[in-house]
Amino acid sequence: MRIGVMGIIIEKDRTMAESVQQILSANSEIITARTGVPDREHGVYVISIIVRGTNEQISALAGKLGKLKNVKVKSAVADVEVN
Repeated sequence: MRIGVMGIIIEKDRTMAESVQQILSANSEIITARTGVPDREHGVYVISIIVRGTNEQISALAGKLGKLKNVKVKSAVADVEVN
């Protein structure tokens, strides 16, 4: 089991926001927390999520998001023991 933080930045406009939302909803089983902060003045929209799942699940989510136009994704994950 891995736990991590993923930062998602949507640049320039919000046209990809719906696609990002669909991908996040489809992967909701590994998302434990989510926060979104719009910076409309600069055209940047930031979403941070906490994820818990297998390396494959987390990598697949980051990969799907990273393929979207004007969307950047960075993640940091660590192995954890779950009691």
